[in-house]
Amino acid sequence: MSSTANPISLVGLDHVVFLVDDMKAALAFYQGVLGCQPGYVYPDLGMEQLWCGSALIVLWDTTNPGAHDAIPPVVGGRNVDHVCIACGPLDHNTVRKHLVHHGVQIEREAFHGGARGMGHSFYISDPFGNKIEIKGPPVYPDGRRQAQSQNPTGLVLEDIDLRSS
Repeated sequence: MSSTANPISLVGLDHVVFLVDDMKAALAFYQGVLGCQPGYVYPDLGMEQLWCGSALIVLWDTTNPGAHDAIPPVVGGRNVDHVCIACGPLDHNTVRKHLVHHGVQIEREAFHGGARGMGHSFYISDPFGNKIEIKGPPVYPDGRRQAQSQNPTGLVLEDIDLRSS
């Protein structure tokens, strides 16, 4: 491992690009169901960007002549497993009702870790088969609650370099 500092300072998800073939349906889902706000539009490319909190979801319409570079080399091939959208506090029953109201099936619910910690997630798909994870705020940072109860010194375990010298 190199001893030089990494010049890349990660902050969080900036944007994700989804290839779609029906911009009207895509906008209805991302704006109407998820509540994304309009962002930048590039009509010559067939691209619309939507604000999702402080990040962007980019919709690129492969039926637009300007999207020739966006068409995947394998028809129907996947290039993304899922995208996790960090959310504020969620009332789980209200979210379930909202998704049902919009005809969106919950594929699964889970409680697991992510960039912000352990929290509840809903997995859904957009109209184009892209898997979306909607993740609420952390209940507690990853493993920290257990670590602190087993760590009477109060050391934050993340501050300890466990790599061998």
